[in-house]
Amino acid sequence: MRVDAHHHLWHYNVDEFSWIEDEAAALRRDFLLADFEAALKEAHVDASVVVQARQSLSETLWLLKCAEQSESIGGVVGWVPLNDSDKLSKALDELSSHRTFVGAREILQDKPDGFLMDSALTEGMRQLTQRDITYDLLIRASQLEEAIRFVDLHPNQKFVLDHAGKPRIAQGEVEPWAGLLRDLGRRHNVFCKLSGLATEAKRDGWTAADLAPYLDTCLGAFGPQRCMAGSDWPVCLVATSYSAWWQSLERWVDSMSADEQQQIMGGTACLFYGLSPVGRPAAKQIR
Repeated sequence: MRVDAHHHLWHYNVDEFSWIEDEAAALRRDFLLADFEAALKEAHVDASVVVQARQSLSETLWLLKCAEQSESIGGVVGWVPLNDSDKLSKALDELSSHRTFVGAREILQDKPDGFLMDSALTEGMRQLTQRDITYDLLIRASQLEEAIRFVDLHPNQKFVLDHAGKPRIAQGEVEPWAGLLRDLGRRHNVFCKLSGLATEAKRDGWTAADLAPYLDTCLGAFGPQRCMAGSDWPVCLVATSYSAWWQSLERWVDSMSADEQQQIMGGTACLFYGLSPVGRPAAKQIR
């Protein structure tokens, strides 16, 4: 089973998508369920996890509706007000009534230093842990050291590092990212998404050889049992097509055992997010 562990859907508006750079202007439009399902079919992907792109509960609820309309979307990772305990509790009560709600995410990559150490955020994470809700870490390579300290505050929380922590591939930088990634990988409650790497490379001319040192580092740090393939569609389209990204991952895993390939290309995502073999989440148990 092939699972895309990370993609987006959105209704575009200029105010909420100000992060889209001029060189990625092609992303300044709607990307909806029909668009994604066409790409999914072409690449022979069986199921997916859709991830928030806006810090909005209304978007999370819309993504859950999209999941209800699709047999392909097995899970939704949405935004929740993590630093407001009362609002968070109410939001989680509502969202957890949807079987496809499997995780939460905050857009951390542009937050100031020290944000992860905020006491209100710590309390919010405790609620996620209690409810067995996963958390996607969206950070840049420069934030890895702080992320390690953050993870250590929550040893019973299931984390996944989005886009392998956004290494500076275009600049050819491997360290200190690689050393910090290996350190993070020693925390066995942390998983890693092999997504978004083409957009961190030289977008108009990256090669498999450019990405190999970074993919290999992820594999060494987390093992196939904690690495999951993802596309970061539609963001990936500024650097590669959806099908071409999956083909590049296929070539990378080709020398691995069948079991290792199965884990990376779908099994790990199913395990982490609690997806069933047909792409729908299994019933969650509250710890």
